[in-house]
Amino acid sequence: MKKWITAVCVLLFLAVFLSGGKGMEKAQETAGELLDEEHPRIALTFDDGPHSIYTEKLLDGLKEREIPATFFLIGKNIEGNEGLVKRMQKEGHLIGNHTYHHVNLKKISESQAKEEILLTCNKIYENTGVCPSFVRPPFGAWRQNLDFQITMFPVSWNVDSLDWTTENTEKIVKRVVKDVQEGDIILMHDIFQSSVDAALQVADILEEQGYEFVTVEELLLE
Repeated sequence: MKKWITAVCVLLFLAVFLSGGKGMEKAQETAGELLDEEHPRIALTFDDGPHSIYTEKLLDGLKEREIPATFFLIGKNIEGNEGLVKRMQKEGHLIGNHTYHHVNLKKISESQAKEEILLTCNKIYENTGVCPSFVRPPFGAWRQNLDFQITMFPVSWNVDSLDWTTENTEKIVKRVVKDVQEGDIILMHDIFQSSVDAALQVADILEEQGYEFVTVEELLLE
């Protein structure tokens, strides 16, 4: 926190200089512009939850760091974990759809694919009062032209942590941070302890490098 306060002070000083001494209000506006330029944005996303143990630990770590994330939930995993879904919304995270049974939408009928999405939308709505419009199809297999009452935005990823292939936190962290760039969407899972540990280390490392974490909605639509 001290480093961020110092950075803001430096930017305010620089902003006053750049504004030609035209007052603090103008300087603050200029400082805000400089801060925006200094913080490339990326999104942390988590699939396959909620998990009764690991999702809660992840939410604790994100809250401590004041970092928003995007959670793509499996509908059947919401049952018994309704409190975690409500907490996600309360703490500013974006909640998305990951089908009800984690199925490949291209390998089932159109009616079954719609049901997988709608069942999960209903589960999320029951707990948040909001019907999600972002969906991450399992395996990245989105089925085009499915007819819903709301627009569903399929969300892919740029950085795959492959955290499900290993329980080695160090390897997961290295895989994520080595090639990350502005605008990337990082794919992780909140159903393993190693993934939670890695995600929080990734957050610390990338924040130290000047990245700002935002939700998928903020990254793609703003």
